[in-house]
Amino acid sequence: MEILFLLIPLGTVLLAAAAFVLVWAVRSGQYDDLDEIARRMPDDEPD
Repeated sequence: MEILFLLIPLGTVLLAAAAFVLVWAVRSGQYDDLDEIARRMPDDEPD
């Protein structure tokens, strides 16, 4: 029972951190163009 006093706050903190990282990634444009890298990688040959 005592472990719940540790695991519940720890889980809440980890969930909040994951939500913060997701919101930051979306707002900074990390997910704006998911197809560009797929098109660019085959053309990434050295000249």
